[in-house]
Amino acid sequence: MTAPTTTTARRKGGRWIERWDPEDETFWRDTGERIARRNLLFSVLSEHIGFSIWTLWSVMVLFMGPEYGIDPAGKFFLIGMATLVGSIARVPYTFAVARFGGRNWTVISALLLLVPTAAAFAVMEPGTSYTTFMVVSALTGVGGGNFASSMTNINSFFPLRRKGWALGLNAGGGNIGVPVVQLIGLLVIGTAGAAHPRIVLGVYIPLIIAAAVCAALFMDNLAPVKNDTGAAAEAVRDRHTWIMAVLYIGTFGSFIGYSFAFGLVLQTQFGRTPLQAASLTFIGPLLGSLVRPVGGKLADQYGGARITLWNFAAMAVATAVVIYASLIESMGVFLVGFVALFLLTGLGNGSTYKMIPGIFQAKALRKGMAGEAAAAYGRRLSGASMGLIGAVGALGGLAINLAFRQSFQSAGTGTAAFVVFLVFYAVCFTLTWAVYLRRTAREATREDAVTEQTEARLSYAEV
Repeated sequence: MTAPTTTTARRKGGRWIERWDPEDETFWRDTGERIARRNLLFSVLSEHIGFSIWTLWSVMVLFMGPEYGIDPAGKFFLIGMATLVGSIARVPYTFAVARFGGRNWTVISALLLLVPTAAAFAVMEPGTSYTTFMVVSALTGVGGGNFASSMTNINSFFPLRRKGWALGLNAGGGNIGVPVVQLIGLLVIGTAGAAHPRIVLGVYIPLIIAAAVCAALFMDNLAPVKNDTGAAAEAVRDRHTWIMAVLYIGTFGSFIGYSFAFGLVLQTQFGRTPLQAASLTFIGPLLGSLVRPVGGKLADQYGGARITLWNFAAMAVATAVVIYASLIESMGVFLVGFVALFLLTGLGNGSTYKMIPGIFQAKALRKGMAGEAAAAYGRRLSGASMGLIGAVGALGGLAINLAFRQSFQSAGTGTAAFVVFLVFYAVCFTLTWAVYLRRTAREATREDAVTEQTEARLSYAEV
């Protein structure tokens, strides 16, 4: 079989590869892997900065002392606005890749980050109205949209057998933008003081420009990737899109929600100063980001559903530790439980995203498809569903911040919110087991027949 060729052409204002078939092992070995890795590298860079800008207000609120006149409940709502807009932005950003090209949209989406950064630079001072802060916080939502377009783009570059690793690395590298912006905030508070938030913003303006330039110079557009309204409609109707969205609320929604709220919880519940809070805030998001590719790799090896199942069980245990620490008012125990939660959200992020393409390819096998037809169907449906899953999942971050806001308003602590999170993780555990791991005898017989016909060990329990 002759491997497809890659032709990089100048059309529609960018570098376009006309043919792409990563499932062809000869093509992948000779040409595809090198190109895919290069695009992955610069995708990570842009997404990394996007995450930093999206979570910018988790740092800005640490600079907002009494002179700003905003209470803790108002600060939780402020960062919740950024989460909300970032979640909604993920849907159009998903379709933008096929409309403009992955490389072209990465350039555009990177440059859009200049808008919220410059706006924050202009208004970040005492005396600015709360409404203005809310509008500027909402603008940072464009950074949240970057994740959806980046993941959709990278999903198209890699074969199914490498998607867990590639998507985990792409997402993990992007997620590290959260602790990095928090570390920069810590450095500024520790050196210049809490009265100089604009230094943080000044650091990011040249970085945004650099990311856009690198994407323009080194990334590619894939011509075969097109928006498929039929696939989008089918993905919306498919129950697995919504089931995975719920599971992603539990993993990524927890990660981004806790990332936004960690510093505020330390300040509000344990009375930490801005410097003390900033010195601890970055630890959880950093570890959760670094471990995300591990979750994808474990899912490649042992099955995404299995890793996701036990990850939710462990998240429930870690949440119970946090609740206990809150009740006995032990900050040390609280930090142990909360950092463990971050680690587990990272693992779960990797394993759940690995499940998505596998689920739809397994569905294709059940329909009697095989080989490239099954792979193409899996890519088509998984690409269409990822934006929606990512958007709904990210809304979990909004729910977490609203739960904290209500809990602190009502009781002065976050304990009640953590009890709600514990119950939700138990629901996610049950859902994962019931849908993707529990099989009746009839289902097992049907899956065995599919396996024999395709000589592929793909089942819902193995995706």
